[in-house]
Amino acid sequence: MLLDQVKKSNYKKDRVTDKPVRSILKAISWRVVGTIDTIGISWILTGEVKTALAIGSVELVTKMLLYFGHERIWDKINFGRQ
Repeated sequence: MLLDQVKKSNYKKDRVTDKPVRSILKAISWRVVGTIDTIGISWILTGEVKTALAIGSVELVTKMLLYFGHERIWDKINFGRQ
């Protein structure tokens, strides 16, 4: 079966390689993409660039913090790891 051919990692290895700094970098890169999307949608809906940038800047910070917390919680959960 195809899934049997995939090299499996163990929980200990995942735990060592999944450091908080990785979660921070992932949060930042994802938020850049997400914030550009939010600013674009806000601009379309409001017709105002200033309002769109204000919404995007607040959303950037709040969602980055939420993502980081979400990642760290999932790092403590064994589900899906071997």
